[in-house]
Amino acid sequence: MKVLVVGSGGREHALCFAFQKSGKVTQIYCANGNAGIGKIAELVAIKPHEILKLADFAEQNRIDLTFVGGETSLALGIVDEFERRGLRIFGVSRRAAGLEASKSFAKDFMARHKIPTAAYKTAYSTVEAIEILEAGEFGGENAPVVVKADGLAAGKGVVVAKDRAEAIAAINELANVVGKEATEKIVLEECLFGREVSLILFADGKNFALMPPTRDHKRIGEGDTGANTGGMGTITDENFLSGEQTAAIIEEIIKPTLKGAEGEGFPIRGIIFLGLMMTATGAKVLEYNMRFGDPETQSILVRLETDLVEICDAVISQTLDKTGIKWKKGNSACIVLASKGYPAKAQTGDVISGIGEAEKLESVTIFHAGTGNDANGDFVTSGGRVLGITATADSLEESLKRAYEAVGKISFEGMQYRRDIGK
Repeated sequence: MKVLVVGSGGREHALCFAFQKSGKVTQIYCANGNAGIGKIAELVAIKPHEILKLADFAEQNRIDLTFVGGETSLALGIVDEFERRGLRIFGVSRRAAGLEASKSFAKDFMARHKIPTAAYKTAYSTVEAIEILEAGEFGGENAPVVVKADGLAAGKGVVVAKDRAEAIAAINELANVVGKEATEKIVLEECLFGREVSLILFADGKNFALMPPTRDHKRIGEGDTGANTGGMGTITDENFLSGEQTAAIIEEIIKPTLKGAEGEGFPIRGIIFLGLMMTATGAKVLEYNMRFGDPETQSILVRLETDLVEICDAVISQTLDKTGIKWKKGNSACIVLASKGYPAKAQTGDVISGIGEAEKLESVTIFHAGTGNDANGDFVTSGGRVLGITATADSLEESLKRAYEAVGKISFEGMQYRRDIGK
């Protein structure tokens, strides 16, 4: 069968890697991919937001399954367009994607269905947002508050401000960081305290299957300092959640989410990514993402033993409850190598050395995110996040050791990475 993966980052490389292991897949295409993906898939010069062109390509090339990597394509309605044409596609509908594409829509949805989350208020201008804060709705001048751009912001639209002054500065700056369209509405939230965990699941509208719990490291600097990024590294660990905590999340969050979405006319068939805060009173939803995360996908899919095609078929046919999904025992870790200047303006065009040596290490997989080729055919940097150095092992400690050993073999001008992933 022919598979088309939509996207160009480390997540999409991991998806192509998983499809490559399937005995059912004979050809992988990726639109628009990167230099690393080009080693295992045929790159297609169509960008993820060019929905009609992607649908035309799938029709003309008789693609059997399309898998959507990123949020932009989903929010634009790629699934709706493909299904209208009778094309098989894995991903949520445009309305379901709204749970990620609009923070205010997601918060209102959670309020309607009594899903535990932080107290919030939506402002319709920067002036109104500042007025809400100055009225003391989220505590006094020294109270922390969370400021969120309503729209899609590539992981950079959330600021956890330590006090009111920092929150006001964030409100005034947010449009410059993520664009005016994403900040037409601003969501203000109480600041939750606890331990963050990401729980991602496959969903077919009614049934679901959990993936290994993960933890992302969002900030650019060690010790969780500096600016937010799309993610600087992830780890998977079953011990992040106890059996009791998982059961509570299923009953209080997952089931009401699926039932609520179905009741409102947009059953969720695809992926739900729950960003959770484990507070003293239980799990609360920080955010929904309606697709695989990046770099969570890299650390998750290296542990997947079940054929990804079978899982996609089960989700599309709504038979997920009859599909047993197996995961490799142990742990995994992904360390992101980023360009000089990231997450602001990333330097590109720098030659990358050592990838081949790193790939020779036991249980290490290198996923390309922002790479291209120069005139000599060498890999060069082409984006902010460049590589995801991923390793598996029987323990988290060993996974991290292997990943960092591989990192030590790779170099490029101004290479940035965190040395405290998993700590």
